[in-house]
Amino acid sequence: MYLSPRKKLFVDTAAEMFGDGSIVSKQNVREAAVKAGVPFPTWFMKPEFKAHYGSYKLPSEGGSVAVPVPAAVENTETAFVNLVATNMEKQNLVPALFEGFVAWGNFSKIEKVVKSGMFYPIFVTGLSGNGKTLMIEQVHAKMKKELIRVNITIETDEDDLLGGFRLVNGETKFVPGPVIEAMERGCTLLLDECDLGSNKLLALQPVLEGNGVYLKKDNKWVKPAKGFNVMATANTKGKGSEDGRFIGTNILNEAFLERFAVTMEQPYATAATEKKIVVNSMKKCGEVDEEFAANLVTWAEVIRKTFYDGGVDEVISTRRLDHIVKAYAIFGEKMEAIELCVSRFDPDCKESFLDLYSKIDAGVITSEENTDSGLTGYDTPAEKEAF
Repeated sequence: MYLSPRKKLFVDTAAEMFGDGSIVSKQNVREAAVKAGVPFPTWFMKPEFKAHYGSYKLPSEGGSVAVPVPAAVENTETAFVNLVATNMEKQNLVPALFEGFVAWGNFSKIEKVVKSGMFYPIFVTGLSGNGKTLMIEQVHAKMKKELIRVNITIETDEDDLLGGFRLVNGETKFVPGPVIEAMERGCTLLLDECDLGSNKLLALQPVLEGNGVYLKKDNKWVKPAKGFNVMATANTKGKGSEDGRFIGTNILNEAFLERFAVTMEQPYATAATEKKIVVNSMKKCGEVDEEFAANLVTWAEVIRKTFYDGGVDEVISTRRLDHIVKAYAIFGEKMEAIELCVSRFDPDCKESFLDLYSKIDAGVITSEENTDSGLTGYDTPAEKEAF
């Protein structure tokens, strides 16, 4: 692929900053363009450079784009299998930097574990939408360490994790799974939503000991490369969901849980940190409203305190605040954006949440009042009871 001098200057500058052939975010692209002294490279936003949503792959070797061309095959199914296998071997699995990410919570602890290079399995637990998975991904993005994320479900079994027989070029062959890929590459394996799994996860017992695993189907012993580690995220601690909030979560085997060295509890961010997250989300959408950001954070904080006190059954997550910011950018009306994003709750809860935001927006309830008094944000005991 031919690159003009200006395009090549951008690619060379970006490669110098982030590594040849790296996957970069849109913010990384802006930074490289500024440093190179060239306009924002809209040509780089084209599909041939797109790695996945919001991230792009730099051409390697100073501007050439290597596109694997499979040999002639008899059917499209075989071509797809071959192409996937080829890309997996060459693909850079370092997560892209997330534009506007704010490091908080257990970020520094996980960073220390990754820096140590030790095999030290970590189990991260916390309510939905508080940034557990993103935090782990961004630690690896910062340190330029590869990460393989596997989403666990009740159907996940040994074949999905360690590998199984697949049809390749008309022949049945054993194809290693993501766990083996992570072990051989010496990268981190992330078991996302781990508590949705079944006792079939016990196939990972030897992997969680860091000693290697015997592949029965391939009659092969796989020893982990240096740097390999396992991390897991979950909404529970593997003991099931007593309140029914996380239907589908299971009670995990004690022997499985015991193999995780530490369990890190991830709460929601503090108000100050969460405001930074919301403001950064607004920046990405092209317009910042500091007052709206502050009100949203106060609103979420009041609801969470009420939730912890048992006053409501629903909670507003950081992820939902991000949804509201994007809805506001699309539809242009604050209350409409909030209403659309809380309509998933039952009618009474929805109306209560909307009413609460109206009071915060009108100044009836303030962040100082909420924090200093320890109240849940209601004017009278009767109003609290009604909520």
